[in-house]
Amino acid sequence: MRHRITTGEKIFHAINYIFLALAAGIALFPFINVIAVSLSSSQAIMTGKVFLWPVDVTVRAYKNLIEDGQLFYALKNTVIVTLVGTLFNILGTVMIAYPLSRKHLVGGKLITALIVFTMLFNGGLIPSFVLVKNLNIMNSFWALWLPALVSVYNMIIMKNFFENLPPSLIEAVQIDGANDICILFQIVLPLSVPVIATVSLFYCVGWWNNYFNVMIYITDSEKITMTVKIMQMINNFNDTLLQSGEGVTSDQQLVPEAVKSAAIVITTIPIMCVYPFLQKYFVKGVMIGSVKG
Repeated sequence: MRHRITTGEKIFHAINYIFLALAAGIALFPFINVIAVSLSSSQAIMTGKVFLWPVDVTVRAYKNLIEDGQLFYALKNTVIVTLVGTLFNILGTVMIAYPLSRKHLVGGKLITALIVFTMLFNGGLIPSFVLVKNLNIMNSFWALWLPALVSVYNMIIMKNFFENLPPSLIEAVQIDGANDICILFQIVLPLSVPVIATVSLFYCVGWWNNYFNVMIYITDSEKITMTVKIMQMINNFNDTLLQSGEGVTSDQQLVPEAVKSAAIVITTIPIMCVYPFLQKYFVKGVMIGSVKG
């Protein structure tokens, strides 16, 4: 028999839809406004005419950022750092999380406690810089990858996920003579796609937006990533405006707000395109990895 929706339920659903629509609008408004500003003329931006739709559409801000071709070179470096760094992160996280999830590991709780301790206390910037310098990996991508090999937070998520896998399944494989390496690669990892996809997204976004470590450890202009390159271009653009000593009196001149907005769009769109492919795993991976039942 079909359930009949009562008036109270209709009102409740209507309120939910309105609330969710408002929440979505609040979340989307800043990004929509940034896109509108990046595509609007300087005069429209300066006079405050831009809100949710571009005014006097122009792509001069984007052209200003990409016309010399250096941004695409920095984009290539960003893709390399992101893909290789995420791969190393997943391998390192799995190699730590799986042994710690095994109950028969001697001293497992102590090791976990010591690792979690590093979430609260670390050596700081200067010791980290000295370590990287003494390892002779300054001005290379290894200076980015090695210090950030494993995130303790992501390791805990993956460890809890491994602990929630059915013990009977692993015991059945052990009876057949499989060792821990076989169990990990043939049983555990195929069942861990949701948490691996979720943790990969966390790592990927972190590498894509990495700015501070690149600025500290990379000095070669051919090795800088897109975030640092865009910041340099914005600073150069601002310095040019200051040196010119001229105000924005015509649409032939760009304003800093347009260039900054275009930079935000350029850096955000590529990583947003990755999310739809991992979205179906995202909620499941976080919930199973974070809540131990």
